[in-house]
Amino acid sequence: MAVSSPDPSPGSPGSRSLRVRLLVSGAVAAVAAFGVVMVVPDASAAAGTLGAAAAQSGRYFGTAIAASRLGDSTYSTIAGREFNMVTAENEMKPDATEPQRGQFNFSSGDQIYNWATQRGMKVRGHTLAWHSQQPGWMQSLSGSSLRQAMIDHINGVMAHYKGKLAYWDVVNEAFNEDGSRRNSNLQGTGNDWIEVAFRTARNADPSVKLCYNDYNIENWSYGKTQGVYRMIQDFKSRGVPIDCVGLQTHFTGGSSLPSNFQTTLSSFAALGVDVALTEVDVTNASTSQYAGLTQACLNVSRCVGITVWGVRDSDSWRSGESPLLFDGGGNKKAAYTSVLNALNSAGPIQTTSPTPTGGSTSSPPPTQGTGNRIVGAQSGRCIDVPNASQNNGTRVQLYDCNGQTNQTWTLTSSKQLTVYGTRCLDAAGSGNGSAVQIYSCNGQTNQQWNVNSNGTITGVQSGRCLDVWGTGNGQQVQIYDCSGQANQRFSLN
Repeated sequence: MAVSSPDPSPGSPGSRSLRVRLLVSGAVAAVAAFGVVMVVPDASAAAGTLGAAAAQSGRYFGTAIAASRLGDSTYSTIAGREFNMVTAENEMKPDATEPQRGQFNFSSGDQIYNWATQRGMKVRGHTLAWHSQQPGWMQSLSGSSLRQAMIDHINGVMAHYKGKLAYWDVVNEAFNEDGSRRNSNLQGTGNDWIEVAFRTARNADPSVKLCYNDYNIENWSYGKTQGVYRMIQDFKSRGVPIDCVGLQTHFTGGSSLPSNFQTTLSSFAALGVDVALTEVDVTNASTSQYAGLTQACLNVSRCVGITVWGVRDSDSWRSGESPLLFDGGGNKKAAYTSVLNALNSAGPIQTTSPTPTGGSTSSPPPTQGTGNRIVGAQSGRCIDVPNASQNNGTRVQLYDCNGQTNQTWTLTSSKQLTVYGTRCLDAAGSGNGSAVQIYSCNGQTNQQWNVNSNGTITGVQSGRCLDVWGTGNGQQVQIYDCSGQANQRFSLN
C-alpha cells in the first residue's frame, strides 16, 4: 500500500508538503480484512454523537483543534457537539510554547484547553520532543546543550499543564521507514534521548499518560512498525515509563487499511501499553476504511480512543483529498454514519465500578448529618467551591484542603451532598463529561449520590462516577463512566 505521510500539523496553510509515500507490500482492502458490515442497535439506544457513542465502550472520539478557528461558529459548534477529546493542532508544540529559550508562551494552548474543559472534554498534549517545528534557537543547538534544552522544555511545559491533561505525546516521529532511528538533531544528542525524555516527563507529571506517537506504524509487517515495537518492548522490560502508543493513521489514496491493522494494535497492547489512533484522515473519506479502523480499535480492549485530524474537510492539511467526516460546509458524510454505527455497535459498558487494584476496597460509610470533606484518593485534595461562591451553577473543583465551609459537605438521608446548608452537589447533565456544580437543592435525582464502599460516588440519575482527570489545584470535577481508577475514588471524612 502507499504509506501515509507524517504528522499533519502545518504552521500555516500549505507550509508543509506531503513527504514521499512509500510502497509497503501485503496490504489488502479493509472490507476483506474486517468485514465492515455493522449491526446497529435499536435507534432508541444508540448515541447520536461520536463522543457519546465512543464513551459507551469506555473510549473517546476526539479531534484536532486550531485556536484560530474557534471563532468560526460552524467549526466550534460541530467540535463541541461531536467530540469528547481534543488535541491542540499546533499550539502545544515546541515552537509555540517556547519561542525564546526559557520564555514560555501558553496563550494559544490555554485557549484550546479552556474551551475544551469548559465543555467537559479531555485534552491530549501534542507534542514535547520532535525534530520538526522546533523554535529557531533550539535548531541552532546540538549535543549536550540541545539535550539540556529538551529536558528544560519538557519540564517547563509539563509544569504548566501538570494534572490537567489526559495524555502527552512525549516523543513524536523518531524512526525511519526501515525501523532505524531518524538522524535528527535530537538523535545526535545520544541514542538514549527518547528514554531521557520519558523519564523527565514522568518526573514532571506522575498523573498523565505518556505516549510515543508516529506515522506509518499501522502495518504489522512494516519495518518502521517493528522498530517502534522493539523500542516499546525494551522500555517496558527495563521500567522506562511509557503508557501508550499513538498510531497516526493517515490513509492516503493508495494506502488501504492493512489487513493486519488489528494485529498491530493488539501486539502493542500486549506489551502493557494503551494504543490510540491519534491523527486519523482518509483520502475521500472512504466509508469502508473509516468503519474498518474504528472496528479494529473496538476489537482491542486497550485501544482507548480515536482522534480525527480536523473537523471539516476545509480545516484539514489534506483539504484537497476530502479526508474527514464533515464536508467543508459542516455536513455529515457517509463515513460519519459508518463510524457512528460502528461505535454504537460496541454497546454500553457497565457503570458499576470494578474492584480497584491494591489496598482495601471497603471503607466505613460517612456519618449522615455531619460535615465531611470529600478528599480525592489520587490527589489528596478536597472538592471545593471556588471562591466560596454560593451562586447556582458554580462548578466545583479540586483544591488543597483547608477546613473552610466551601469544602464542608453533609450527606443527607435523601442522598444529597449539601454545602452551606442550602446548596446541593448537582450534575448539570447525565452524559460523560457533564459538569458537577452547586445548585439550590430541589430533590431531583441529578442531586442524589450513592457513596459506595469502594470509594466511588455515583450519580443516582446517571450511574456515572465523580471523576477528575488530574491532581492539581483547580482541576474541575465531572461525571464519567466508572473505571475503578484512583481519579474516581474519594473519601468522606
